[in-house]
Amino acid sequence: MDKIAIIGSGRVGEAVAHLLAQKSLAKDVLLVDVRPGIAQGVALDIQECAPLFGFDTRLQGSTDLATIVDSDIVVITAGRPRQPGMSRMDVLDENNRILLNIAEGVRQYAAQAIVIVVSNPVDILTYQLWRHTGFAKHRVIGQAGVLDAARMASFVAFETGFSVKNISAMVLGGHGDSMVPMTRYTCINGVPIAHFLDDEKIASIVKRTREGGAEILALKQTSSAYDAPGAAIVEMIEAIHYDRKRLLPCVALLEGEYGQHDIAAGVPVVLGAKGVERVVELDLEPVEKDAFNTSLARLREDIKVITGCTKDSERG
Repeated sequence: MDKIAIIGSGRVGEAVAHLLAQKSLAKDVLLVDVRPGIAQGVALDIQECAPLFGFDTRLQGSTDLATIVDSDIVVITAGRPRQPGMSRMDVLDENNRILLNIAEGVRQYAAQAIVIVVSNPVDILTYQLWRHTGFAKHRVIGQAGVLDAARMASFVAFETGFSVKNISAMVLGGHGDSMVPMTRYTCINGVPIAHFLDDEKIASIVKRTREGGAEILALKQTSSAYDAPGAAIVEMIEAIHYDRKRLLPCVALLEGEYGQHDIAAGVPVVLGAKGVERVVELDLEPVEKDAFNTSLARLREDIKVITGCTKDSERG
């Protein structure tokens, strides 16, 4: 790729930029931040690692959203971070306003880009970006499932002692307390985890997966997670860059899949050069389907609230 832009130069944005450079996934990586000097400082700091890591990627920082022009991928990490005790929904109003401003810039300056939304609450903001840019649904993706599945796989490894290289996990639904970790589709080298773990252990893994971000935030106090989210974003970008057709859980726009319309939610997708090339519909048992539908019902209620606020602001 020629150019990847990252809007938001906080810790997640910095982690993404550093990994992109180390993996040489783009000729140019641009960081954009409204705070003067922040993006430029982050870019320069990473650039000075080039002789040590052996990469030729050029990094630049800017406060001007117009500099994202001609980007192949735009990653949006900008927004108010959570504080200890806060839910992802507690930052919705402020981050929605930030997202709408960014959406206008992306539509104007990077109209052909694939966009990966990371800002919380990611499901709702992914929907908002799609709605306000008018981009084709396959070019608007939210990052959540790759991170949640990585957390779940890590917890399975802790409990079983098996290598994470043999563990694959799957999650559906909203990113947060209502997410649906799919234990039936979580396997160790193809063998379902129920073969190795009892119901109590599996329930504990499900709970810890749902609370994965909050657990880190409570421990660190001064910041939320950024290394694992950064790695998850780069995993998605690699799939797009190399057209790998990876089957990954991502936030995607649904238009009939799983019987859902006009909503963005976590589902397994085939990720390749065009972005979301296909949504994969899993066969869900009644309990799983109920949990998935309950998760999406909560998202719909939040979307109603935020789209109503948007319409009011447009009128006033």
